[in-house]
Amino acid sequence: MNVVFLAPSYPPEMQQYTRGLAEVGANVFGVGDAPVSALPASLKRHLHDYLQVPKLMDEDDVVARVHAWMRGRSVDRVLANWEVMVLAAAKLREKLGVAGMSYDAVRGFRDKQLMKERVAAAGLRVPRSMRVRTASEAREAALKIGYPVVLKPIAGAGSADTYEVRSEAELEDVLKKTQHVGEASLEEFIEGDEFTFDTVCIGGKPVYTNVAQYLPKPIIARSNEWISPVITTVRDLSQPAIASGVALGHQVLAALGMGDGFTHMEWFRKPSGEVVFGEIGCRPGGACLVDQMNYTSDIDLFREWARAVCWHAFEAVAPRMYNAAIIFKRAKGQGRITRITGLHEFMRKYGDFVVEQHLSPVGTQRRNWKHTLISDGHILLRHPDFRIANELADLVANEITLYAE
Repeated sequence: MNVVFLAPSYPPEMQQYTRGLAEVGANVFGVGDAPVSALPASLKRHLHDYLQVPKLMDEDDVVARVHAWMRGRSVDRVLANWEVMVLAAAKLREKLGVAGMSYDAVRGFRDKQLMKERVAAAGLRVPRSMRVRTASEAREAALKIGYPVVLKPIAGAGSADTYEVRSEAELEDVLKKTQHVGEASLEEFIEGDEFTFDTVCIGGKPVYTNVAQYLPKPIIARSNEWISPVITTVRDLSQPAIASGVALGHQVLAALGMGDGFTHMEWFRKPSGEVVFGEIGCRPGGACLVDQMNYTSDIDLFREWARAVCWHAFEAVAPRMYNAAIIFKRAKGQGRITRITGLHEFMRKYGDFVVEQHLSPVGTQRRNWKHTLISDGHILLRHPDFRIANELADLVANEITLYAE
């Protein structure tokens, strides 16, 4: 089983997927823009071969170079789990004649406006939206849809350059901030709770399913520096409020023609109980979400994903035993972390429920919170009771503080 895996070293979690591929018997041919000498030894031992390319984001150049590199060798899979590489992987599959999701199918998971159009065509509830390329188009779309609206990049990742807009004046301000965005989707703002629907699929059918709740909604967390964002996986997926979103997720997968691999969908539950599609990617969720799923079920989804995409099998037993909550911290002040308060007391009282504590240590330069959700580190905890898991997460969010000077 020869697998070409795009971007095996970055983002860092891609190294775990590389490990998973090797552990299920794949020969991993990695493709990245870092020199092989810069790859960590823990990654290199899982690579069968490696090709350094000048610009990983140059889709056509990457396809041409990998095609030439693999000439004379069989290729069974071409894979990518980083959002910005999924279309390059699809184009390379078609170039090499390798089975897998087509370029057009993957576009439905990458182009946010096309995505909503295809989901709506299946009769599913999506936010009303329009594709906009100019400021005048955005103004016209906002008048047609009606405020409040959300402006987001067509090919965006995470919540970067995504804004809630409640008036004409706010729209003008946002248009100035997003002049670098060539194409965007302007859509109806959905009021309600926001959740994920995550899967590992074989032939479009989920063999593993997860739901997590954002506290607060990402668009709020990414707009307010003082917030410590929380994401909590939901142990019980059978409860009606969650089951309706899971059912929506299954319908979305069918509408978009999902194949093998991870999916990460976001959906809303309005106060009325109506569920509304948000968006979806044919890749895993970022910001340690796969780690949360692993802790929820005591499983290794890095390996099980690899088994699913290589061998069309999923062997792990995956009971949902915990609600796993991750809390991302943002330091107060600027410069280097000088002290952390509240951590010792929290760990003394509740350390038995903490599975990871990766806060930036004293002396570390504070990260730009606008550039990364992970910010200045995280605490990941789990508990069988959803209410208690979120109460503990709330304590971390409000009583542990990092200071920078």
